[in-house]
Amino acid sequence: MLVHLSIRDIVLIERLELTLGAGLSVLTGETGAGKSILLDSLSLALGGRGDGSLVRQGAKQGEVIAAFDVALEHPARRLLSDNGFDDDGDVVLRRVQNADGRTRVFINDRPSSVSLMREIGLSLVEIHGQHDDRALVETDSHRALLDEFGGLQFDAAAVGKLHGEWRAAREALSKHRAKVEAAAREADFLRSAVDELSELQPIAGEEEELAERRQVMMRSEKIATDVNDASEELSGPASPIPGLANLLKRLDRKRDELPGLLDDAIEQLDTALDALSDAQTSLEAALRNLEFDPRALEVAEERLFALRAAGRKFNVPVDDLPELTAKMIGDLADLDAGEERLMLLEQEVEEKRERFDRAAASLSEKRGQAAVMLEAAVMSELPDLKLDRASFMVVIATDAERRDASGIDTAEFHVRTNPGTRAGPIMKVASGGELSRFLLALKVALADRGSAPTLVFDEIDTGVGGAVADAIGRRLKRLAGSVQVLAVTHAPQVAARASTHLLISKASIEVGADDRVATRVVTIDPDGRREEIARMLAGESVTEEARAAAARLIGAEGI
Repeated sequence: MLVHLSIRDIVLIERLELTLGAGLSVLTGETGAGKSILLDSLSLALGGRGDGSLVRQGAKQGEVIAAFDVALEHPARRLLSDNGFDDDGDVVLRRVQNADGRTRVFINDRPSSVSLMREIGLSLVEIHGQHDDRALVETDSHRALLDEFGGLQFDAAAVGKLHGEWRAAREALSKHRAKVEAAAREADFLRSAVDELSELQPIAGEEEELAERRQVMMRSEKIATDVNDASEELSGPASPIPGLANLLKRLDRKRDELPGLLDDAIEQLDTALDALSDAQTSLEAALRNLEFDPRALEVAEERLFALRAAGRKFNVPVDDLPELTAKMIGDLADLDAGEERLMLLEQEVEEKRERFDRAAASLSEKRGQAAVMLEAAVMSELPDLKLDRASFMVVIATDAERRDASGIDTAEFHVRTNPGTRAGPIMKVASGGELSRFLLALKVALADRGSAPTLVFDEIDTGVGGAVADAIGRRLKRLAGSVQVLAVTHAPQVAARASTHLLISKASIEVGADDRVATRVVTIDPDGRREEIARMLAGESVTEEARAAAARLIGAEGI
């Protein structure tokens, strides 16, 4: 319920702190005192349309804060949680309206959107009045209200789930059919491509490996040529090794003839011959390690070029060829098994549709039964509201071929105000005063099912006499036993039944050298209540008789 309302600089309200409790709270005051301003302020905090003209003259911005004590299981908490807001403690809606028309929204002290504020506000407060264009008069809500009244929420949720499953099955069928049809149009290309890629058998990473191997082999070919040339120089006919060996032998034979003269030369020639021999051995070993197979290079190049050609042909990187092969094989398999898969999906769609149809038909039957009970509940309230010659009807239109998440029904509240007249939608047929009373009868019937925790009635007793006003007061009091009710009223019979009485008035205040008018709201005590209700009964001149009548109203049995 609404526990606190704070208003700053909105129209004639400079500063207002209003604490509310359970039960029936009434707001009274003379015409023009500012009751509509209070409701406009509340509407602003509930996500209503902002307007710079709402800001008090001379102020840069206005602000409204509405704090709600909300049950843990209330849908508003789920909305908060789903949108990333804390859902512990009170739900606090704050709206800042700038004079230039800009507006800011805060939920639990965090910036938010107006749309989320409006959605949460609608779940917390319903505002009803003679010219109300929300809540019960919106035909889109009638089916949901009927389900709430009949306790059919779980049935409706089950139907919605079955509809979702049926829709998902239809989408799967549609996608598969499109896939098979597309594959069928490309069947020849697919078969040819699968044959080509299956023969090629591409492997991820193969291109890089082949390119590297090719480079190594090409470098090896060039190096092997140079090494072979060096080996030929040392091992071939022009090799210096045999000549140097013969020269060494000849010098060695002359060593004894010239002692000590040739020793260094012979030793150096011997070292040179050993080095050349070692170089020859090393070159031969290198040639063996660089054995080059031209055919291996040719094979690697052919494979590399074939992979790259396939990549260009199918317009994919070479490394994606294995994935493309698998996809094409899958597409071809889908084509080959397409008809069988289509039949299975069509059968699944049919089965899910039949399950939905059975559940929707059962829900439709229960809605019909609930409609009869709702009509009876509302009709029982009408005589005391001086609508005893009127009729209330729940018109259900059922179309088994019109399937949606809510089932196969539409529901709309119709009324007939007088015998012999044509019944029609409640908003079109009922006059302002009649509409208010029909809405009240509906809310009494729906009080503990499908109602927001706070109901606001804006002058729904306008234009009715004492007996009807008394009937309205009794029903508001009854409603207040299950939900919080705030009523703006001019009827003393309604005000007398309140658990909290709020008096709104305008007063002149001095600000410097200027005087201006401000709206004030106070909770009045028992003596103040009697005086205010006496004023409502007698008008401007309150008499003792009016005070006595007010006391009788307040103390009447059953209040």
